[in-house]
Amino acid sequence: MISLDHLLSLITLLASLGSGLMAGLFFVFSCSIMKALAELRSGVGITAMQAINRAILNPVFVLVFWGTPVFCVLVMISTFLHWQGPSSIYLIAGGAFYLVGGLLTTLIIHVPMNNALATVIPSDPGAASHWESYVNRWTSWNHLRTVMTLLAMALFIAALY
Repeated sequence: MISLDHLLSLITLLASLGSGLMAGLFFVFSCSIMKALAELRSGVGITAMQAINRAILNPVFVLVFWGTPVFCVLVMISTFLHWQGPSSIYLIAGGAFYLVGGLLTTLIIHVPMNNALATVIPSDPGAASHWESYVNRWTSWNHLRTVMTLLAMALFIAALY
């Protein structure tokens, strides 16, 4: 039978891996994908981002995107119930960084922006200004997601040592 400590370590490892996968995804968007899309004509950029937003909603992404916060919450609850000194602070902070910086930022900022972009007709006269605003705001908030999920991963790893 697995001990509570081993179970917490396993859940922490899974939270760390999920945070790392999401940090990597966000990083790739920040340092390359959004820059490339911004260089395209607005209609082409809009069409490409609309396709990306549809394609990303696949079972693998959904599993990691929603599984990671579940592991974060489990880690945080377990940590509150079985406080174990300094590593507990890392676990609580890691969970908070991921939940606020990764999950909530996505749900409050990025999803509404993506939903609004989905309704934009690339050939409409106002599409270009919408696209420019979208790229700048989306990317700025994505930088935050990248840093926060990377910090969550680092804190989870630190707690395991």
